[in-house]
Amino acid sequence: MGLIKLRFTIAATLAVLIGLSTLFFTIFLRLLGSFSIYSMLAMVIAFNLIQWVVAPYLIGAIYRVKELPESSNPKLHSYVRRIAESTRINVPKLMISSLRIPNAFAYGSPLTGNRVAVTQGLLDTLEDEEVEAVLGHELGHLKHRDVQVMMFASVLPSVFYYIGYSFMWSSMLGGRRRNDSGGIFLIAIGSMVIYFVLSLLVMGLSRLREHYADTHAVAHVNDGARKLSEALAKISTFSQRSKMDSKSMHVAGFKTLLFSDPDTSRRDAMEIGASRYRTSDQMLVEQVMSRKLTTADRVLELFSTHPNMVKRIRLLRDLGIKRQ
Repeated sequence: MGLIKLRFTIAATLAVLIGLSTLFFTIFLRLLGSFSIYSMLAMVIAFNLIQWVVAPYLIGAIYRVKELPESSNPKLHSYVRRIAESTRINVPKLMISSLRIPNAFAYGSPLTGNRVAVTQGLLDTLEDEEVEAVLGHELGHLKHRDVQVMMFASVLPSVFYYIGYSFMWSSMLGGRRRNDSGGIFLIAIGSMVIYFVLSLLVMGLSRLREHYADTHAVAHVNDGARKLSEALAKISTFSQRSKMDSKSMHVAGFKTLLFSDPDTSRRDAMEIGASRYRTSDQMLVEQVMSRKLTTADRVLELFSTHPNMVKRIRLLRDLGIKRQ
């Protein structure tokens, strides 16, 4: 997927998401009156804004994150500075998580500023040049303001979830007039269906923005396509070793922050096979790319916040070829 096509697809997905949400809001307003919907919308937006502001503190507690002093790893800090300067963004604060699973994530809020974190498992699993490529990907999220974009996108299905949830209880407890309970229940079911459809769009948008961050790493890290492909192949293979930590990596809906989806990484690892742990880096990449994508893979990807690992590495290969 070319960069122009990727940007167009992201814009189109956002347009569809906003357009459908606006259409459904209009229908609900005509059915119910504006007060209840606007009150629900204000509550959900306020909740998400509060979550955005306090999220860095929650992430720090959940993922056991602390600031990484420059004296502890000057090379890592030099990577972040160089990529940030190349990208023309402020240098984010570099953090480290004690989790053993190899992963990384970018996050921040107006109170804390931007941060990029790597896990100890990532540093133990990857070579320095591969960590550099992962950092290039994460700084791409900061450059593209993905934290803010995904927060905005996530608000839209959340509104319909809370509408459906509240009306479901209202119907079961006999809210409003008794003879309206059937109509209220239908509205609740309709809201949940809309929530499901919009959630699929949000996950699709998240996958596109992962690809977009990959292109950033390719553009701002020397030989970034090769380095990032090797990092992804290793992460998909070695994630199986840290099953306990992988469960904690997607707590509280923060999975979209991560460099790779712990669930799909672990599944890919089992399909590649433990016997391939000892292969060379480039052979490992070739083995991952050669895996045939099944219908089940494509269906499962629809419900994932991250692209299928095989497709992701194949796209990186194509990007690397174009830059040669």
